[in-house]
Amino acid sequence: MELHHEFTVPVPVDEAWPALLDIERVAPCLPGAVVEDYDGRTVTGSVKVKVGPVTVTYRGTAVFEEQDESAHRLVLAASGRETRGQGTARATVTGTLSEHAGGTAVSVHTDLTVTGRPAQFGRGVLAEVGDRLVGQFASCLAERLTEREDGGREPAGGHEQEPEPLNLLRTAGPPVARRVALAAAAAAALAWALTALRRKCRTCRTTRRRRTATR
Repeated sequence: MELHHEFTVPVPVDEAWPALLDIERVAPCLPGAVVEDYDGRTVTGSVKVKVGPVTVTYRGTAVFEEQDESAHRLVLAASGRETRGQGTARATVTGTLSEHAGGTAVSVHTDLTVTGRPAQFGRGVLAEVGDRLVGQFASCLAERLTEREDGGREPAGGHEQEPEPLNLLRTAGPPVARRVALAAAAAAALAWALTALRRKCRTCRTTRRRRTATR
């Protein structure tokens, strides 16, 4: 599926461009993300996603296929796989920066493919999650850029606590969570009904065999 988001940050484009490419610096603005290695082109790391009581960890890489500084355009291709499952996630992210009212407008186009447990929620839920995540990321990035511009000191390096996983239902919000809960309840009811039907069928077959044996 394809997603499109836009946001602004309160610094000129020439400052926003290198900030977005500073992966270690912007990673804390992405819930559940951990950067393990970055060589200027390839990022290796993981993302944890919480789906109800289940936490899914994706490990993989993201490669900058394009970094056009003159056009302020970048293309990032990412892929990952569940560490304890068969689910996968692939995304091609194209970002474009432009001057806007003294700040920077960021346009992000994402071509996303997800399999496994998170995919069960469908495009609508994932789109709403994406909207909220981009909003959170934009606010976090703006705060960090403003702190640097004001001469504030950023948090010291060293050992950092592992970030909380991305909580899919909490991020989606109560309305989406209710829809997911109803869908889960319906699925559970259907599974229960099918189980009961199979048991009834087994009972019927056993009864027929017993009647046939007594004739």
